[in-house]
Amino acid sequence: MPRASDLDTIAPDNPVVAKSQSVIHPSPPKPSPKPKKSKPKVISSRDQKFRQKVYQLIKGATKNSLSSFLARPKIFTFDFRDDDEEIILVLRRHWFTNLSWILVAVLMLILPLVLPFISVLDFFPAEYKFILAIFWYLLAFAIAFEKFLAWYFNVFILTEERVIDIDFFNLLDKKVSEAKINMIQDITSKTAGVSQTLFNYGNILIQTASEIPVIIIDKIPNPNLVLQVLQQMRSEEEQEALEGRLR
Repeated sequence: MPRASDLDTIAPDNPVVAKSQSVIHPSPPKPSPKPKKSKPKVISSRDQKFRQKVYQLIKGATKNSLSSFLARPKIFTFDFRDDDEEIILVLRRHWFTNLSWILVAVLMLILPLVLPFISVLDFFPAEYKFILAIFWYLLAFAIAFEKFLAWYFNVFILTEERVIDIDFFNLLDKKVSEAKINMIQDITSKTAGVSQTLFNYGNILIQTASEIPVIIIDKIPNPNLVLQVLQQMRSEEEQEALEGRLR
């Protein structure tokens, strides 16, 4: 019996081996780069000696955020502050300067309670008197709140690098002046009048070689102490300049 010519094709002796398909495994996601941490500023022993003198001068000052004299505050900051920039002092006008607008606000609050006994507004209907009283109290609150904001945000800031004077006029108007400590040429303290002498507050005038030639700080507490701190910080910068380590 003749053999079929296509026998090997119909019944092959060797098993059919399927071609293996290569499996592509997805590569694991690359970890996101960690943010670089700013290196802490290294202070030499000589600089530390100067800085300790500054710390000693302001030792015992309050850290209350509503104080007029804040020393090395932990929660206070400002918009353009560097990450490693230490705040030495934050100064506002002395609390005694708020006495005038506080008295005005108190008198405005008391006035509606006194008017019924004077019989000035007897011809007004009762509902009009109520509306007028509400309007008067809102006006008193607005005046007092605006004065408080003007006092709270009018600050002088001394950092280890610069001095910053923020003049706050209202929510839409403020002025910021700053100068590097190594640009300070002269510092003057002035106390005048009975109230300033009695309550120990006054003015500081800083003459600089920067774009803003004069920075005036009005009615801050302990002006002589602030003068000593500024002089000490300037001495530190002058010592750094002599050693060729200007920041």
